Amino acid sequence: MIILDPTHPSGPAEQIRGQLTALIQSGELVADLKLPPVRQLAGDLRVAPGTVAKAYKELEEAGLVRTGRANGTRVNPGMELGVPALKEVQRLVTAARTAGMSLAEVQGLVAITWIPLNPDSADAPRGS
Repeated sequence: MIILDPTHPSGPAEQIRGQLTALIQSGELVADLKLPPVRQLAGDLRVAPGTVAKAYKELEEAGLVRTGRANGTRVNPGMELGVPALKEVQRLVTAARTAGMSLAEVQGLVAITWIPLNPDSADAPRGS
C-alpha cells in the first residue's frame, strides 16, 4: 500500500500523507474504509508511531479521514477526485515516464504551474 523512499526529499510522515491522499482521491481507498491502526502501520513501515500519527492528523485536518476511539481512522465519503481527474493525472504520469522524467521533476513542473487562474483564489500567493 505505502512505500517509503529514504532518498525522497520529503520525510516519512509527508510521504505517508501524500500516498494516502492519492489513494483516497483515486478511489482506491473507499469511503468508510478503516485505515490500519497507527502502531500497526508504523510497525509495517518501520517508522515511529508518531510519524504515522502526524500523517493521520494531517489527513484528518484536510477532511480526508475521521478518527474515532471505537471506530479507528476511516476514509470520509466523497473525497475521491473522480474518474476524469484521475485519467488526466494518469496521462501526465505516462507522458512523464515516457520522457524519462523523475517523480521530483514532475512534482517540480506541477509546482511551477500551480498558478491560479483567479488571483483572488485561496491558492494565490500572498503579498507582503
